[in-house]
Amino acid sequence: MRVLASSARRASGLVGLGVVSLGVLLGGGCKGCQEETPSVGSLTEDAGLRSGVKVPLPPGWSAQVATDGSFQAGPPGRPVLRVDLKPGQGEQMPSSERLADTVRQQMKHFTLSLDQEEDTPSFALLRVTMAPSLADGGLGPEAPAFFGARRVADDLFLCASMPGATSEEVRLATEACRTIQIQAAPR
Repeated sequence: MRVLASSARRASGLVGLGVVSLGVLLGGGCKGCQEETPSVGSLTEDAGLRSGVKVPLPPGWSAQVATDGSFQAGPPGRPVLRVDLKPGQGEQMPSSERLADTVRQQMKHFTLSLDQEEDTPSFALLRVTMAPSLADGGLGPEAPAFFGARRVADDLFLCASMPGATSEEVRLATEACRTIQIQAAPR
């Protein structure tokens, strides 16, 4: 399915997450990564976010809280996942259809191919391949991207891939978003 969509301008709402992958980097695999224990990133109170939030990350990935308060994670030196916390907004979790509508509205200068849609009571996913529409009527290089929403208790987590993520990194970022959890405080 090909859909026309808008420029990657930063906007409020779902696409303002950090938006989309505009380039594809060729990445290598990690030999023996399956035997390693995944790392876990935390969203912290000092960044204005709730403590106890855990984002299970693939082996070798690290996480940081960016200056804008978002949680960003990826391979060393290159974030590929962005997560924004919306405290108390869990009931406003968008469906994959609503994510698609928002992406189409915000990405009018791109051609999108729908790769995957998923909806559960606590997770919505939209995975696409996108290419910029060129002035001569052609298309630029294709790149993978995902947009997701995860509801945990009363909170909403909005996730997106970052520019430059490979297809495998988009898949790994999707799984990290899917498995966000809140851990009980230690007693």
